[in-house]
Amino acid sequence: MLLVIDVGNTNTKVGVCDDTRLLVSWSLTTRREQTADEYGLFVETLLRTRGVDTRDITGIAISNVVPQTQRALDDMADKYFGATPITVDASLEAIPLAVDDPRSVGADRIVATVAAVALYGPPLIVVDLGTATRFDCVDGRGRFVGGAIAPGIAIAADALLTRAARLYRVELVRPEHAIGRDTVTNIQSGIVYGFAGLIDGIVGRMRSELAADATVVATGGLALLMADVASSIQHLNADLKLEGLRLIYQRAQK
Repeated sequence: MLLVIDVGNTNTKVGVCDDTRLLVSWSLTTRREQTADEYGLFVETLLRTRGVDTRDITGIAISNVVPQTQRALDDMADKYFGATPITVDASLEAIPLAVDDPRSVGADRIVATVAAVALYGPPLIVVDLGTATRFDCVDGRGRFVGGAIAPGIAIAADALLTRAARLYRVELVRPEHAIGRDTVTNIQSGIVYGFAGLIDGIVGRMRSELAADATVVATGGLALLMADVASSIQHLNADLKLEGLRLIYQRAQK
């Protein structure tokens, strides 16, 4: 079995795969100060809840956008699983990177687009709704050609509340109407429908530049919320990056 780990700025996802698919996944808060033992014991506990023995894990693949955690992850892989992980970066050439500086493309973008191409086919746009709101474009030839990065939904909401003294934190859910009738629904409408407009607007421009009706796939922690309100989103895949890690690991073994 393969252990896959996707470390994001806000959340870390852990999954177990067999040769053909992701079997199970978990989500936890990313902690930059986590030690190898904390990672190891936590992962062991997760595996036990599904009856998986650490000896069943024969490989590990990692995507990581938080460099401070990499040493602990490498040490965890060695100490608890006796494995040297494959850590995704641009040097793996997992997908053609047709951008000005290929080395600057993050592991999260690589694994997401690798999975999306395999599952949905190019051309496509991945909308990753996490700490940032990110758009990853793949052209009809299967090349990553760039994208866009906007503030994340939660970050934007926090910034609004920090700067506006009389506003307060609300639950990020879809309000029934765009015209809010109280402060709570006003904020919810502005954030949720505002970001729906941002997503649809950027996707429309990107489709024009790609000169194709690109498939749009949403992933990330807030994808479920926005897939219901952004009309351009066609597919929702919460585990897209873990699937990408599985595919990249398998290709590296050939």
